[in-house]
Amino acid sequence: MRTISVDELLKETSERFGLRLAAGKKGLSNRIATSRIQKPGLLLTGLKELLHPERIQIFGKAEIEYLTGLSSDKLKQALKRLEKADTPCFIITKKQNPPDFLLRLAEKKGSPLLTTHLATSLFIERFTKHLEERLAPMTTMHGVFVDVLGVGVLILGKSGIGKSECALDLIAKGYRLIADDAVIIKRMSPTLLFGIASDIIKYHMEVRGLGIVNVKDLFGITAIREKKQMDIVVELVEWKHDEEYDRLGFEEGLHEILGVKLP
Repeated sequence: MRTISVDELLKETSERFGLRLAAGKKGLSNRIATSRIQKPGLLLTGLKELLHPERIQIFGKAEIEYLTGLSSDKLKQALKRLEKADTPCFIITKKQNPPDFLLRLAEKKGSPLLTTHLATSLFIERFTKHLEERLAPMTTMHGVFVDVLGVGVLILGKSGIGKSECALDLIAKGYRLIADDAVIIKRMSPTLLFGIASDIIKYHMEVRGLGIVNVKDLFGITAIREKKQMDIVVELVEWKHDEEYDRLGFEEGLHEILGVKLP
């Protein structure tokens, strides 16, 4: 299972989501292991079975107004329930000023308290998608990944067999490159794979006789894309005269990647 620390998440998303650290700095090393997040809601009223301690807790306007309206005794009980949970961090949305009692809780508990200017519903939607992609099971495969008429085609084969040359010919015909040489594959759902390129070699290809080619500069922005759903695997093999090949495609082969079988 992949995890990410609160500190890493804060550095990655501070500009995109406007996240800022308000308290609980000593808990920045806390690990986040799930993309599911939770609004405490009825948990604050005492329904402990609704608590998912491994999830990030989101405080919208309703939660903050409810807590600030509680009597001193009831507020202590609500905060005690939050303190017992092993929550990686708290996030306050909608540009609300963090109440003093939440600032003290974050420092005492060692769970970072973050704030964002985004509205609660918008933040939850975007932030969940980011966590799903960030925490998705991942592997790297040697091959070329191209978009052919909207179909994500992963081209495999041993080194030197002509994967990049084949992909370059497809790109010259108007199709699009996603990744060459090192294809990063993420499982976004039990049956859905996405392929992306490494940041170091993004948009570049190594072709025999030409060297390293910058596809974006050579063919333009329409010849590349950031990521694509993976639909088909094509394996290039050397021709053997004594080998029997299925020329008509009656035999359907399956290639398994991260537990997902692709034709």
